[in-house]
Amino acid sequence: MDIPVYNMQGVEVARMTIDEKSLGGTLNPALIKQAYVRYHTNTRQGSARTKNRHEVEGSTKKIYKQKGTGNARHGDRKANLFKGGGHGHSKKRTREDFRQDMPKKMRRKANRNAFLAKLLDNEVRVVDAIKFAEPKTRQFKDFIDALKIDRSALVALPSDGATAANARLSGRNVESVTLVPSHQINCFNMLNHRYLVIQRADLESWLKGPQSQTGKDAKVSPLGRKTEEVAS
Repeated sequence: MDIPVYNMQGVEVARMTIDEKSLGGTLNPALIKQAYVRYHTNTRQGSARTKNRHEVEGSTKKIYKQKGTGNARHGDRKANLFKGGGHGHSKKRTREDFRQDMPKKMRRKANRNAFLAKLLDNEVRVVDAIKFAEPKTRQFKDFIDALKIDRSALVALPSDGATAANARLSGRNVESVTLVPSHQINCFNMLNHRYLVIQRADLESWLKGPQSQTGKDAKVSPLGRKTEEVAS
């Protein structure tokens, strides 16, 4: 599959060839959904708590006299049947674990398959370089408009923080744009946005890096692992 490579002015300057077979060949919706649900579930903190009537802030004064009003007998307004009162059976669990697990090779296959779905829908914008001389939100908006992006976009910036500093400062306040380091793109954040914008060099690194190991080699000779220095 040949896809265009643009410059920051939205002009096509080159073409890039991507092997569809390395991305799964065909779409696997069941795998993508399983990975999406897993990423989504793992964002839950599991720390929800509610207050009982003794923990609700407010006055403890008796709201009316005990007898003679025709109403039920009440003390303060913190009872659970009053608006703003405490919960009758408040949540007191300290933390619930909602995390789901998924084999690393399956996650990588799902990420690559989600990227293939973006390619087939023409929702990937590959740029030769994303560089800003200074932090300017106006320039970042012009850059997005030049790529003809009219919906939400996930912009993958270089993993080197110093290189992407100006781009990050320029795009952090742009509406419907999410910035993420290029090595952290996955099916969850790709599918949560209509478009994916990424540098050519970062895309090539993502395609040939650890994300490319979806077989036994991921365990035998994993990429990206830091080699231990042997003391001389």
